[in-house]
Amino acid sequence: MYDVVLLTLGSERDAPGGACGSGGACCGGATAHEGDAGATADGAETGAGATADGGATARDAADVCGTGDRHDGKAGERCDTPRVPVLACADALTARGARVETVTARSDAEIDEVLARFDAPPRPDGLTWPDPDSKIRLVVAAASDAQLRAVVRRLVRRYAPPPSRRPDDLPGNRTVPDLPPIGVLPLDPARSTTHRDLAAQLGLPRDPAAVAAAVLDGTARRLDLLRNDGGSVTLDGALIGAADDSGRPLHWRGRVEVDDAVLSNGDDPLLACAIGNAGGYARLDDVTLLGDPDPTDGRVEVAVAVPVVTRSALGRKRMRLEVRRARGRAVSVLPREGKVPFLDDGAEGELSRKRSWWTEPGAWAVWTS
Repeated sequence: MYDVVLLTLGSERDAPGGACGSGGACCGGATAHEGDAGATADGAETGAGATADGGATARDAADVCGTGDRHDGKAGERCDTPRVPVLACADALTARGARVETVTARSDAEIDEVLARFDAPPRPDGLTWPDPDSKIRLVVAAASDAQLRAVVRRLVRRYAPPPSRRPDDLPGNRTVPDLPPIGVLPLDPARSTTHRDLAAQLGLPRDPAAVAAAVLDGTARRLDLLRNDGGSVTLDGALIGAADDSGRPLHWRGRVEVDDAVLSNGDDPLLACAIGNAGGYARLDDVTLLGDPDPTDGRVEVAVAVPVVTRSALGRKRMRLEVRRARGRAVSVLPREGKVPFLDDGAEGELSRKRSWWTEPGAWAVWTS
């Protein structure tokens, strides 16, 4: 039978001595400036104004507090992941014969300690590689997509080989090997309805017992991963754009390219740019941005919303939104004027220089029934 690690992510508020990940951010949510967002634990940064279906806010990404009791019975934790679904999942796994260990990680280093258990035996080339035959299974109890991304980002950091040591057995369209599958235990029931999280979009089980069954008896569903040159990853998507205090989108300018297609050369006023791996950022209010994003097709779907002014027969000005779309292997966004707020898997930040995302087909996986 399997050994199962049930991993939850704590925040800086309950970290002993304030221990945080690289860049001064903690797993549960802290500031993550655009310049080092990929080097942090994918915390939230204030300042973004655009939201979309599936996009969390800074508070959503950071608010992982629960009752304060730990699975091991020790009291006194000021802030911890909600214990009821975690305990229920652990009990369901144990009832099916699994040996279960619950771990609360409050820094990148503590996440890495868990992920090291999935290493394969040493390779002749000296690379650290995941063990495809591992008898250990991982469940991530996630209060937000940003928390799930934090774990996948550390998997990429652990197993992606340096370009100078790229092995022959790595697929030509990938920079990482097949990452170990993850069981996802969602901790926010509301995100299965109004604001659909990634688990809801993928049709993954949310009931703790069903999650346990999928982890032990289900199959690994491989999914595309977006990597970016900021050092981080994207599981669902990103939305780039700003809004005023009333929530109305503000104009910004930037060059947006998808492979060889130019959606904006930087001269057009843009209201939003959506970068979709899955479908969480497919709409902006009542406007459809992304047509049919698919996290298994090996492509990224990108859309920009451009306001176009027209005149009626009576000469009255009217504004409509023109949505330009493209699919491809990679996308780049270059802001032309200052900083532009963005959401990436629910984490907020500001983009002030060129950022590129590219697709890694089938790089990560989830356990599903």
